[in-house]
Amino acid sequence: MTKIKVLVIPSDRSGVGKFRSVDPHIFLQNLYGDEFHIDIVYDPPYDDMNFWKQYQIVSYHRSIGADFEKANALIRILNSIGIITVCDIDDYWMPGKEHPIHDIIKFNKINEKIVENLRVSKYVTTTTTLFADEIKKINKNVFVIPNAINPNEPQFKEPTLPSDRLRIGWLGVSSHFHDLDILNPSFGKLVQHKDKLQYVLCGFDVRGTVTEINSQTGEHTKRDIRPEETVWAQYEKIFTQNYGNISEEYKKHLVNYNTNSFPNEMAESYLRVWTKPVTSYAKNYSKFDVSLSPIKNHMFNRMKSQLKVIEAGFYKKALIASNIGPYTLDLKHCLKNGEFVDGNAMLVDEVRNNSDWAKCIEKLIKNPNLVKDMGERLYETVKDKYDLNIVTKDRAEFYKSIL
Repeated sequence: MTKIKVLVIPSDRSGVGKFRSVDPHIFLQNLYGDEFHIDIVYDPPYDDMNFWKQYQIVSYHRSIGADFEKANALIRILNSIGIITVCDIDDYWMPGKEHPIHDIIKFNKINEKIVENLRVSKYVTTTTTLFADEIKKINKNVFVIPNAINPNEPQFKEPTLPSDRLRIGWLGVSSHFHDLDILNPSFGKLVQHKDKLQYVLCGFDVRGTVTEINSQTGEHTKRDIRPEETVWAQYEKIFTQNYGNISEEYKKHLVNYNTNSFPNEMAESYLRVWTKPVTSYAKNYSKFDVSLSPIKNHMFNRMKSQLKVIEAGFYKKALIASNIGPYTLDLKHCLKNGEFVDGNAMLVDEVRNNSDWAKCIEKLIKNPNLVKDMGERLYETVKDKYDLNIVTKDRAEFYKSIL
């Protein structure tokens, strides 16, 4: 039997590359190796047609390499010689104005270039039905292949140690200040419960640079960013209410920004967890009981994947999320008139952002058994639907169907 040869071109060596390109295709090779031959190449030779002619399918994330125009021309050539092109995309092409890279994308017209790649590709794969409906305005050949988890990957099997406090956690990256700022009013209302709670902020990172511009000469000077200038320092002020709900000794430790543990940090109402690589970051879910997923209501967020739901579910964590976009796909609000009904999460409507995050957390403080029940129900929701073993079968059927 002749194997289907697939070339996979990840967009990076971590992050989205792991979840959308590398892991899914390693699984495809391992589970369906009698039907598929997979090559993963980060820097393919653009101009060597003999290289490309080896493959029946070429799968890439947004672009083939960093040069969008060159990639677009290559996609057209591959189409013309009968090689099937599949463009994968997991984020809307134009971030909101609040996003750190909005201006860069707009200035370089990267959003327009991504759209053109989607337009000329033979097929498109994406994460959710919501995003697929938007992409169909550009290319009707869209298939949903969701993000998925390898349940046997060690980072998703870390045990959660018991605690006398209800641990409320968030895990993410540096582009979410305006999302996390949603929590600020509610965290302020929960100060009275600080002895019963511990907020856990995961992914803390003070690396980076800033560019300073001399107003007189126009000279640009790049320097390392100072820890207190980072967005993570701003996140921390939200979680600690400007360091007002922790001890003075702990505050002094935190503002030194060293990675050493504080001797009695587990007795504090806040825990800083430093960033981990993509191969182990999910272990941080073991450090809390309730996962928070606040997002502002705009196009970029509405088109995002439900990865936060999937990760929390595989860790059997209770989840409180914004009732927006990706979080409406698998989640059902479990409260009615303040009482538990059939559901797997707590959803907060946009108009209730100033109050309901606090109300949901207070409900869980008073009903610890509900934390466990919500986690179990969320696990049942995701354990098969987003298992990489099962999703890989769908990918195999998709690839076979387009030949």
